[in-house]
Amino acid sequence: MPKPVYNKISLKLAEVVKATSVFRLKFPMLRDLVIGIDSSTTATKAIAWDRRGHAIAEGRAAVALSTPRPGWFEQDVADWTGAAAKALKQVVKKVSARRIAAVAISNQRESFAQFDARDQALRPGTLWLDERSHLQAKSLADEIGASELHRISGKPPDVTPCIARCRWFSENMPALWKKTVKTAEVHGVLTKFLTGEWNTSVASADPMGMIDMAKLDWSDILIAKVGLSRSQLPALFRPGEIIGEVTPAAAKLTCLKIGTPIIAGGGDGQCAGTGANVFVKGRAYLNLGTAAVSGSFGTSYAHDSAFRTMSAVAEEGYIYETAIRTGTFLLNWMVERLFNVNPAKNPGIFAALEREAKASPIGSHGLALVPYWSGCMTPYWDTGARGVIAGLSGGHTRGDFYRAIMEGIALEQVMMTDAVAKATQPIDHFVVMGGGARSDLWCQIVADASGRDVKRLETQEASALGAAMCAAKGAGWFNSIPEAAGMMAGKPRKIFSPEAGAQGRYRELQVIYRDLWPTLSAWNARMLAFTQKGGA
Repeated sequence: MPKPVYNKISLKLAEVVKATSVFRLKFPMLRDLVIGIDSSTTATKAIAWDRRGHAIAEGRAAVALSTPRPGWFEQDVADWTGAAAKALKQVVKKVSARRIAAVAISNQRESFAQFDARDQALRPGTLWLDERSHLQAKSLADEIGASELHRISGKPPDVTPCIARCRWFSENMPALWKKTVKTAEVHGVLTKFLTGEWNTSVASADPMGMIDMAKLDWSDILIAKVGLSRSQLPALFRPGEIIGEVTPAAAKLTCLKIGTPIIAGGGDGQCAGTGANVFVKGRAYLNLGTAAVSGSFGTSYAHDSAFRTMSAVAEEGYIYETAIRTGTFLLNWMVERLFNVNPAKNPGIFAALEREAKASPIGSHGLALVPYWSGCMTPYWDTGARGVIAGLSGGHTRGDFYRAIMEGIALEQVMMTDAVAKATQPIDHFVVMGGGARSDLWCQIVADASGRDVKRLETQEASALGAAMCAAKGAGWFNSIPEAAGMMAGKPRKIFSPEAGAQGRYRELQVIYRDLWPTLSAWNARMLAFTQKGGA
């Protein structure tokens, strides 16, 4: 080849390479990220993820919580949308909005609000922690039949699902209930904020307790019982489906690009399961967060008192879920209320207590704790249940107390997981996430008490990652959400295996623990009745 031609070709190639490099610098890998929004009880996080499940950028905004009366837990709807906007804005300041292929939502479940004809909130939203509807949960069970309610909704009668609070509003705030044009959970509210449409994921709606779980559609029987119609509820979509696009108004508030696809996600519990790749055979996830929530995956609808049934954050299938309403909440409660320590002023307190708890033996020197500070869901479904600290003596230390919390929650979880495995399919290991998963001691206690490996994930943001997997499927990156989970779920960072000697001791302790609540439940009911009679 003659030299002049070679030089021209070389120069041309160099120009192309240079132009390509400049283009990549200006527009790095367009549409190569998805955002998972995690709208939890105390904060909203927005995290941008790549195709391998690596977190690239994060935004966060706190959400205030109010308790206007004992047992009432509420949040302003404007805080739900405002925190989401703030978190998204922070992310888009760190990565270009051009890179965002899609957005999906994970949300605190069983939290909902009411809206008028102008889409304005009629009052603050009520949260999953709310306990105002004990009487209504019972009356619904009496009218429908407890077993029939469980069969339809997948949830035994309880104050946590929104259906009981819907009945409460219809009875105690009838004027407000008549003005309600729409009622929606957090996913539906955020979808409306981002897209202008009242749409939601079936995996976010079903925790409300008004979905026919076999059909995965609103139950006409259940919504009629609380004075609602289908027109007052959001339209339902499966996780991974496009449910709208970012509007110009939302784009201005969030800095997302107009038209960015919004993909159906799911409740934070199920999203955490997807983020932990719960689809692996023999796996159960365990989220040691404010509440301790665990679940395993199956393709068949099943209902049993050992668990509550949720729609999986996937194209099909269900999550057989257990829940302890107080998880790390109890650790914080004990430190602040009993030990009178402000963690903000003494940030080393939890590490110190962990060391002291590790020095305490299995069984916490004879101290046992039943973690029913906010009632009991699985396995007894007793909304009036209250916590128990048993075996106290003058010799107990704060390390014993701290270990007793960890052991009580672990023993409770083992009891429930064994029952789930018996009713559905074998469970041979846990993947653990949430704030409590940072504790090596707690992870080892769960492994020893359960006789199962406990695998700590690389990411503790499993709910946001699960939502991102939905967004990745909706953006066309993967053919299914389980496929996305297989590629994006982090590998275990550390594995805790049962120790033979400790496992034997915990088997003995489990037998003793199982008897504690059945022995005290009748006494607890009498004490609760006495307290209520006195107006306290």
